[in-house]
Amino acid sequence: MTSHTPVPLYDALSADYDRFVNWEARLAFELPFFEQLFNRHAVRRVLDTACGTGGHAIALAQRGYQVAGADLSAKMIALARQNAAGANVPVEFAVAGFGELAQTVGVGFDAILCLGNSLPHLLTKQAVAAALADMAIALRRGGLLIIQNRNYDRVWKQGERFMPPTAHRHGDQEIIFFRFMDLGKETMTFNMARFWRTTGGWDFCVDATTLRPIFYHDLATVLETAGFRSATFYGDYRFSPFDPENSGDLVAVAQR
Repeated sequence: MTSHTPVPLYDALSADYDRFVNWEARLAFELPFFEQLFNRHAVRRVLDTACGTGGHAIALAQRGYQVAGADLSAKMIALARQNAAGANVPVEFAVAGFGELAQTVGVGFDAILCLGNSLPHLLTKQAVAAALADMAIALRRGGLLIIQNRNYDRVWKQGERFMPPTAHRHGDQEIIFFRFMDLGKETMTFNMARFWRTTGGWDFCVDATTLRPIFYHDLATVLETAGFRSATFYGDYRFSPFDPENSGDLVAVAQR
């Protein structure tokens, strides 16, 4: 995937993304995990890849880190720049997809974040390997890569299709987000339905994209092949050990 690749689901979702994500609650839960790792490994310069509207990047910049962000969606990046300007923090954002980070954003980062189940948007093993190799180039020696995906070992085995709905209300405006998946043989269709209240009742739209599950053993193998070492796998942002049967997430922390 390159910056010329259309991303219709995320372009369409961009205007509502900061309504979909409860940033205050999410950052309060996730940032202690990152900062503990960053303090342990002397991280100062961070690249947030697949950064969306920049929530993580901006929060880290507010805490004194030197941060860059990249996303394949030009509409997401435009909003990220607006959000950073509104927060009065210096974050460098670029339109860049997996596999072109080192060339477009630069090298020498102390840490790279790849969060929000972003890596499964790559639909072949070769594409995942190329993306991780590019991230290795963008990192300094000893730098950290942190990946957060859903736990597809559990999702795939149990046939989990539905995710809890979320809602946003502002004044008399109300919008409901509902995510569900159609599971195929080797890939899945990820659907995002949005419902909003109108004077005549409710209206809705559904956008979709294709994902390919990345299982624990596959991620461990491709990280090693890409030159990462000391990979540790957690099941959440509380440093709980990864359990393929029960963990909600697969969070990988690896060093270059």
